[in-house]
Parts: sequence; structure tokens; C-alpha cells
Amino acid sequence: MSIKIPSRQELGKILKKSKRIAVVGLSDNPHRTSYMVSEAMQQQGYEIIPVNPTINSALGVKAVSSLKEIEGHIDIVNVFRRSEHLLEVAEEFLEVDADVFWAQSGLINEEAYDLLAKKGYTVVMDRCIKVEHALTK
Repeated sequence: MSIKIPSRQELGKILKKSKRIAVVGLSDNPHRTSYMVSEAMQQQGYEIIPVNPTINSALGVKAVSSLKEIEGHIDIVNVFRRSEHLLEVAEEFLEVDADVFWAQSGLINEEAYDLLAKKGYTVVMDRCIKVEHALTK
């Protein structure tokens, strides 16, 4: 299966209806892309949940070490981990109540894509959530 990214219009609909974003690999360093993108999304009114076992908190929110520690529904799992880690994150994604798997710009893993797409999940790869949000406002 080749990777099919939802259209910009579809991405806009996803972002409009979403409220909670779990950010896998969110850094507590304000100079890292994951921090800057997540901060921008938080400022746009999204609830950001940091998922990173190596930090205590980011953006004023206590971090969890895995998606499985998050209580309640997750609209988007936004991933800032290298492409070779996407399958591992996708497998954990299947164990939680989440709608959309979103891998940031430059991140592509066909195995992870196939696993989730075959189960009917919306999968976005190689797109920056902040850029798409700005373009679909």
C-alpha cells in the first residue's frame, strides 16, 4: 500500500473538530521544533499532552511516558520521533482511544502507515500540524 495523505481540506476538517493532541516526543527545550509547534497549537486552543519518558513536563503540562497513561479520548497523536520509531508508536496507538495518527514533516514509515490504514484509521505523514493549521484556518 502506498501512503495517501488526506487532502488539505480533509486536514482542515480534522483540525477543526479536534481538541486534544498527544505529542509523542515533545521536548521541554523551547528551541526544539516539537516544543515550538506544540506551543503554537496550545496557543490556538488545543489541549497538548506531552508524551516523553525523559521529561517531567512541557508547556506547563505534566508529561506522561506513554500514550497508555493518558486518560480519556485523544483526537490526534502527533509524533516527533524518527521514522524508524513510527511503527512502535503506531502499535501503541492501537491500544488507546485515538482518532488520527499524525507524523510530522519528514517522517514516513510505510509499515506504520499500512498497519493503521488497514484498520481504518486516518493517518497523516510528512506534514507539519502547525503549518496545516495555519493553511486551513
